[in-house]
Amino acid sequence: MPITKFLEKNCQEFGSEVCLVEINPEVKETRRVTWKEYELMEPNPTTHYRREITWNVFNEKANRFANLLTERGIKKGDKVAILLMNCLEWLPIYFGILKTGALAVPLNFRYSSDEIEYCVNLSETDILVFGPEFIGRIEEIADSICKNRLLFYVGENCPSFAEDYNSLTANQASTFTDVPLTDADDAAIYFSSGTTGFPKAILHNHESLVHSCRVEQNHHGQGRDDVFLCIPPLYHTGAKMHWFGSLLSGSKAVLLKGTKPEFILDAVSKEHCTIVWLLVPWAQDILEALDSGKLKLSDYELDQWRLMHIGAQPVPPSMIKHWKTYFPKHLYDTNYGLSESIGPGCVHLGIENIHKVGAIGTAGYGWETKVIDENGNTVKRGEVGELAVKGPGVMTCYYRDEKATNEVLHDGWLYTGDMAQEDEDGFIYLVDRKKDVIISGGENLYPVQIEDFIRNHNAVHDVAVIGLPDKRLGEIAAAIIELKEGFSCTEEEINEFCLKLPRYKRPHKVIFAEIPRNPTGKIEKPKLRKIYCGESVVAQQNQG
Repeated sequence: MPITKFLEKNCQEFGSEVCLVEINPEVKETRRVTWKEYELMEPNPTTHYRREITWNVFNEKANRFANLLTERGIKKGDKVAILLMNCLEWLPIYFGILKTGALAVPLNFRYSSDEIEYCVNLSETDILVFGPEFIGRIEEIADSICKNRLLFYVGENCPSFAEDYNSLTANQASTFTDVPLTDADDAAIYFSSGTTGFPKAILHNHESLVHSCRVEQNHHGQGRDDVFLCIPPLYHTGAKMHWFGSLLSGSKAVLLKGTKPEFILDAVSKEHCTIVWLLVPWAQDILEALDSGKLKLSDYELDQWRLMHIGAQPVPPSMIKHWKTYFPKHLYDTNYGLSESIGPGCVHLGIENIHKVGAIGTAGYGWETKVIDENGNTVKRGEVGELAVKGPGVMTCYYRDEKATNEVLHDGWLYTGDMAQEDEDGFIYLVDRKKDVIISGGENLYPVQIEDFIRNHNAVHDVAVIGLPDKRLGEIAAAIIELKEGFSCTEEEINEFCLKLPRYKRPHKVIFAEIPRNPTGKIEKPKLRKIYCGESVVAQQNQG
């Protein structure tokens, strides 16, 4: 069954209920738009504090876009790319694409013009839908990409090289006859993070999308009364697949355009959110704002907030313990996944396993896991190996890249590239990315372990450990440390703090600097290597 059927089911059962709310906290709160006004006005999302739509309007918007695509010759198997910031239009456009049998191709909003052109060419995209934030980047490549594809613009003041999405869809019918689809039919192409050069195109079928819905609801128990706060970018599998739990339960979700602690707590309070998925930096920012007194919990209505879960990168156990001092009644879960495994949930901690904070958990609903050596053999518990996962959400392939596909897919198993180990109870702990392991004097150093330790220092806001070239040891561990606002610290103090680590794990170098993270919260270690190791070292690691 294609995922579009869940949308149609919600229309039949809950059609007049609000399903999506968009909040733009940079705009004064007095500028609100109801779903009726939104339907009539097609307002500029950058000028309103709050917009909302019902399930009926959601489906009608998807149908109108599906009809437009069909009118322009889009058919089953074609590709339509989405380059938008989070907004109310995003998900109806995504579902409109799927209804036609075409493949949705979400693009990272941080892509440069070159990366956008590369991705639309690699995915063989037929139509690109983009928003006002990307006019400059698209204009740079419009002459080359317009030769083979159409450009639709979502927003006011449509540029001359594109067509106006709002006016085009307004004239389309609000009903659509779905194209017959099976679980095995291709549904979407997502892109890898591109940490070793240009990103890979990850192909998923409809079975993958539907399985991610079931995984999410099984893990977090979304019901009709839940309200999900979605902050991360929708182009990424993580945000969308967590929202799929709301789709399956027919419950409301809130798209928040902003990550400041006060924005998050205000949205939870005013929209009565019950489930919030955070990234590590945002959770840290909330804790620091509470610690400093900049924010007070008493100023917000938060009793209904039942679950906070985190994913996308290793989670410091110390941070969760700190979180529970402010939110002792919160359920907590860690979610692990890759875009190749349709995002979060192939491994998860489970809300009943708070005593195992630090682990990413066990195999998720419908998934299998194993930790293997370089020959593909399962290692003993306690030994470090590569994590492999298997289940209905594993990608079909890297699109148009057979070599890369064969490197990670083996008899249905996806080799994740993450080094991990199982404890005596079968809980999996991430050790590090395979390519991030530092080999120093013959010893394997796993940066995540060192980072988790250093984060316990009360002056440390964020930390990243990378390997620097060394003539004698091959590599040494360097800790790049970002301090909390208003705190000071010296290299000597960090070195003294690290004396509790085994000697071989202690950083040989301490650098105080800002830690770059991508939109999904992952530390951008290639950037750090480029800064501190030099271009030649980065090139060698990328080739590996």
